[in-house]
Amino acid sequence: MTLPPLTLHLAAPRGFCAGVDRAIRIVELALEKWGPPVFVRHEIVHNKFVVDGLRARGAVFVEHLDECPDDRPVIFSAHGVPRAVPAEAARRGMIQVDATCPLVTKVHTEAARHHEAGLQLVMIGHEGHPETLGTMGQLPPGEVLLVETVGDVAGLCPRDPGKLAFITQTTLSVDDTADIVAALKQRFPSIIGPAREDICYATTNRQAAVKAIAPKIDALLVIGAPNSSNSRRLVEVGRAAGCAYAQLVQRAGEIDWRALDGIRAVGVTAGASAPELLVEEVIDAFRARFDVTVKLVETAIEDIEFKVPRALREPA
Repeated sequence: MTLPPLTLHLAAPRGFCAGVDRAIRIVELALEKWGPPVFVRHEIVHNKFVVDGLRARGAVFVEHLDECPDDRPVIFSAHGVPRAVPAEAARRGMIQVDATCPLVTKVHTEAARHHEAGLQLVMIGHEGHPETLGTMGQLPPGEVLLVETVGDVAGLCPRDPGKLAFITQTTLSVDDTADIVAALKQRFPSIIGPAREDICYATTNRQAAVKAIAPKIDALLVIGAPNSSNSRRLVEVGRAAGCAYAQLVQRAGEIDWRALDGIRAVGVTAGASAPELLVEEVIDAFRARFDVTVKLVETAIEDIEFKVPRALREPA
């Protein structure tokens, strides 16, 4: 039987970023150093495949610190946590390891610096997302105002319109965020922004790669979890760039083959918390149904690496 031809345009960069690599390695090293169980507050990264693999090795994922015993290590996820969480862990005498992505920590530091300077913060982010909760939790209640859309800017009621700064969640749509920043600057001309953009390099690079392949494809598959902000943004970016069909899938088993009937060119990318193994699984699934030609579309080269905390490089 002759298989129909199909070109897979494989985006690069894709998949794991340095912050995700570091966070997963932290859990692995903690299990090696202290043995199971090791407790992790929230999913270390937003990917079921990764979380299930670590759970099988002895990691216990919880949402609240009161679910953790005092005598076992606790790791804070890559998304960051409010200041009250490590303070409570310290009060209980717990071994704690911070796996917060350094680029998220950068935003926390910016927020603290602006607060010390007497400025109220506006955060561009998604309500309820762990990173947003962690960042807003760095400052006292009322010191960070959240906006999600351009429309939210009109409803802001700051304490002093002349004393504002803004920060952003690191996994947002670059284009949508630019529109919100423009609205903030129009309404509050003196608002202070970050010296360097808060949206992380990995988010920016993956969105740029999707834009590059969009004109070449009939459909886009983004490999990632439904609760992964950066993965969901890739789907949105693909649709905005003209992809008639853009779908988020966690595994090859979720691909809707009926929606791809008759399509000759498909783009494939992966969110920053999706392992390359899942990309290979999707490519293999296409090869079982099509005569596949893979074309790599590379828009950037990433060579960033973040070190794990010193505590994990020392003997138990």
